Amino acid sequence: MHRIKVMICGKEYSMQTKEKPDYVYGLARTLEAKITDSMDKMKVSQYNAAVMAALSVLDDLQKANAQIQEISDQMKLYVDEAGQARIERDTAMKEIRLLRARVEQLEMAEKQKNLKNLKNSNSVKNAKQQNSSD
Repeated sequence: MHRIKVMICGKEYSMQTKEKPDYVYGLARTLEAKITDSMDKMKVSQYNAAVMAALSVLDDLQKANAQIQEISDQMKLYVDEAGQARIERDTAMKEIRLLRARVEQLEMAEKQKNLKNLKNSNSVKNAKQQNSSD
């Protein structure tokens, strides 16, 4: 834990934090700038300017959280789509393997048919040659 002191609009605040001191000092400078800006632009008291700065920061936080949720939802959708695409790819690859095996079977059957036809053709030729030589 870090024990630090920050100055915001001339008032010192002591605090303990797990954050690095430079980070907290940066936050304090940003807050002071927002308060000072509100005081200068709207001619309001420091208290009202602090409330307006707090509302502005909360608005930024809400919008950032909504964007984070939107991105998270989109990522979940992408993951789901990727999972579905993987399933479809696996199904297609399985079908390709089955089709390749079927093509091999058909090619083998065609070769056997051609061999059989060739043997039959040779048998007929041999028989004709024997008949003509007799």
